[in-house]
Amino acid sequence: MRHTGKNQITVGFIGLGCPKNTVDGERILAEIAEAGFVISGEPYDADVVIINTCGFIAPAKAESLEAIRRGVERKIGGPVKKVIVTGCLSERLGEQIFDEVAGVDAVIGLGQRDNIADIIEEVFSSGASGAYMEGAAAAIHDDRGRLLVTPGHWAYLRISEGCNHHCSFCTIPSIRGRFRSKPRELVLAEAAELVRAGAVELNVIAQDTTCYGRDLKIKGGLAGLLRELEGIEGLAWIRLMYMYPDGIDQRLLETVADSGKVVHYFDIPIQHVNSRILRAMRRRGGAEGMRRLIEKLRAAIPDIILRTTLIIGFPGESEQEYAELLEFVRWARFDALGCFKFYPEPGTVAAEMRGQIPDEVKEARVEELMLVQQGIAFASNEKRIGGRVTCLVDSVDSKRATGVGRFYGQAPDIDSACLIENCRARAGEFIRSKVVGTRDYDLIIRQIGS
Repeated sequence: MRHTGKNQITVGFIGLGCPKNTVDGERILAEIAEAGFVISGEPYDADVVIINTCGFIAPAKAESLEAIRRGVERKIGGPVKKVIVTGCLSERLGEQIFDEVAGVDAVIGLGQRDNIADIIEEVFSSGASGAYMEGAAAAIHDDRGRLLVTPGHWAYLRISEGCNHHCSFCTIPSIRGRFRSKPRELVLAEAAELVRAGAVELNVIAQDTTCYGRDLKIKGGLAGLLRELEGIEGLAWIRLMYMYPDGIDQRLLETVADSGKVVHYFDIPIQHVNSRILRAMRRRGGAEGMRRLIEKLRAAIPDIILRTTLIIGFPGESEQEYAELLEFVRWARFDALGCFKFYPEPGTVAAEMRGQIPDEVKEARVEELMLVQQGIAFASNEKRIGGRVTCLVDSVDSKRATGVGRFYGQAPDIDSACLIENCRARAGEFIRSKVVGTRDYDLIIRQIGS
């Protein structure tokens, strides 16, 4: 139903969580706009507030609940008439959200994403609260037709839903279901649509991108998909995120090494390196296997940039096991690293394990490890001074002739950036530049040439 004149309804949108949630949010925004609703620039001043939640770990849940509470508070003598909750926390808690925050009007599961416009209509017409939770475990969403919240020159390309790994600390399989690859034709169609809309960089995302195609027995898997993506005219950078270590095979490595478009950047969340801890996490491998993988990657692609993610303070993690991880970080010299303390998430195996580590111990270990990583990152940046990099410009301050961008080794939103001096380009353009300094984790670069 389309709304016009005095019957027009304004909708505010709050997007939280990871890039996968961002893609869902972009489809929700498109559905809202196509239905004739007006998207408000001030979310909490709209008739309807939609909160697209994250529910992966405790801090994300707390942030989501706070956003929901704020929306409900705006219903009391304020402009908001309806509060609708969707996203991963909706899928995880379902109708329990009504108990967590009194005053919520609708809870929408992941499988009902594309029905959100009809649900808004129903919520307004019925006046009763309700939960819409069907279909998440089997859904393979068509993500075409998104209203991008990222800059137009880069976007996320989701290639699958769900996860089969069942790590003992993780809630994702219970939230998003089993691993389901998108059909190759659908992925390519979405990629082509994004490039036609102006994207020159596509960041490939999934719960595990290296699993792509296995369930559908797609020949070549991720490597084959990358070769087809390379054929899209106008696409310059393809970036791989969320790569499970065991899934990086020789075919994939050779495909990336030989590619002119797949950037030499691997995001490999290893979580830990101690064999006992990894077994408790229900993950394979150990320090020696990780060392061999990193050595193999750097031998095959000498200019590779490696990002990883670690969990500190997993139940039973001894000082010796933590020290093993710390020493590995010193050896590996990752270019970028995210480090998180373990949260005992309800419903996970790890939450019930013996040997839960006190928060103060976890926090001290995280702080120590990140200081070590900071020294590694700062030293790496210093070595880049005087070198040349090709930079994708993300934003420009024309009055100051400065800009912010990224070279191939910097993923959007999560990594450091390039601070551009003498910037004469526009957002979305590639420039040749020289590294002239550093500022904390960022590089200071100067545009050279036209």
